Amino acid sequence: MAVPKKKTTKSKRNMRRAHDALVGTQVQECVNCGELTRPHHICLACGYYGDREVLETTEVL
Repeated sequence: MAVPKKKTTKSKRNMRRAHDALVGTQVQECVNCGELTRPHHICLACGYYGDREVLETTEVL
C-alpha cells in the first residue's frame, strides 16, 4: 500500500485546492419582461425562452 514519505505542507495542500472555490451564478435580463434569469433557461416569470413563449403562465391575484 502506498504511504507518503513526508508530510504535505499547508502551502502545497492549499495550492492543490486553489481551484475548488465556489463561483457565483450568472444572470441576465429576460428580453420579454426584464426579470433576471439564468442564461439558456426559461424565464419563470413570463414563460419565455428568448423571443418565443414556451410556458403558459397564469396571473395569481
